[in-house]
Amino acid sequence: MSTKDFIEKDYYKVLGVPKDATEAEIKKAYRKLARENHPDANKGNAKAEERFKEISEANDVLGDPKKRKEYDEARALFGNGGFRPGPGGAGGSFNFDLGDLFGGQAGSGGFGGGIGDVFGGLFNRGSSGTTRVQPRRGQDIDTEVSLSFTEAIEGATVPLRMSSQAPCKACSGTGDANGNPRVCPTCVGTGQVARGSGGGFSLTDPCPDCKGRGLIAENPCEVCKGSGRAKSSRTMQVRIPAGVSDGQRIRLRGKGAPGERGGPAGDLYVTVHVDAHPVFGRKGDNLTVTVPVTFAEAALGGEVRVPTLGGPPVTLKLPPGTPNGRTMRARGKGAVRKDGTRGDLLVTVEVSVPADLTGKARDALEAYREATAGEDPRAELFKAAKGA
Repeated sequence: MSTKDFIEKDYYKVLGVPKDATEAEIKKAYRKLARENHPDANKGNAKAEERFKEISEANDVLGDPKKRKEYDEARALFGNGGFRPGPGGAGGSFNFDLGDLFGGQAGSGGFGGGIGDVFGGLFNRGSSGTTRVQPRRGQDIDTEVSLSFTEAIEGATVPLRMSSQAPCKACSGTGDANGNPRVCPTCVGTGQVARGSGGGFSLTDPCPDCKGRGLIAENPCEVCKGSGRAKSSRTMQVRIPAGVSDGQRIRLRGKGAPGERGGPAGDLYVTVHVDAHPVFGRKGDNLTVTVPVTFAEAALGGEVRVPTLGGPPVTLKLPPGTPNGRTMRARGKGAVRKDGTRGDLLVTVEVSVPADLTGKARDALEAYREATAGEDPRAELFKAAKGA
């Protein structure tokens, strides 16, 4: 269906409903008319078949809230029924070509310079019929960076060498060897063309002739082949915030490729890779560390010094009878959070068993074994296994 049909057809009249009809009323009217005019109920009736197509087309537009909104706005803009062709002179209608709406050339209809001359600035065309070429946003850039564990926790400024598309220096970004490109006649400099959308219309497709630039080079630049863009390399100092994690993707606004014709720069997306640390690990905003303790420290209790990342050690108090694998917490010694506060350092105790015992240490353990000979730490284990 053409845009002209879309604007001129009165779908409310086709379904026999008022313009303020509810969705339920539209659905009810469509079902009633569809049953009456369905081809299965009117075999060989060409008129009923054509009527059924009109009803289905009307329901396709009015039954969809988005399409209905587009339809109502289009008819409100151009008048109910649109600008219909008619004889000139007093009392007659103006001759109008809907192609003018979407970048037609001057003289294609009775309005001369196109509908943009009537509605000043509509679709980026001024009241004088001149065209304003639109600025274009620069492309987004993806890159990667590797950080040490400490740099990821504390934050770091790192150099990044990036390659992206930038305005061609040979033609000053015009794409034309003489620096004088012409406005694309297809899109009239907007870089976009209209496309039918199931009964409605949209202005979202890049122009196929100028590739969305709005300009066409008569004498294409040899360096950029008329695109106005060329590959450019640059090195930037980028600040990676504290507390980033391995695999995190950071967005830096306006640090991507430069824009065109005054358009804004794109964004830079940095994927972070974090090297492992020989001592510390990480769980969210918390750091982790495993600390070996002696059997005597675990059994009798005591104070244990624990290293921290980039700071002085902290001392943790082990209560008597601390089991192997118990985790304690040193508050505020972890990774930096988004609000500037820090997570905790999770300290896991690992009882260290000596590989070789001699002298007094061995005698002492032998005496301990004799003193606890009546205790069986596995008794409850076997009891539970038997009862299960």
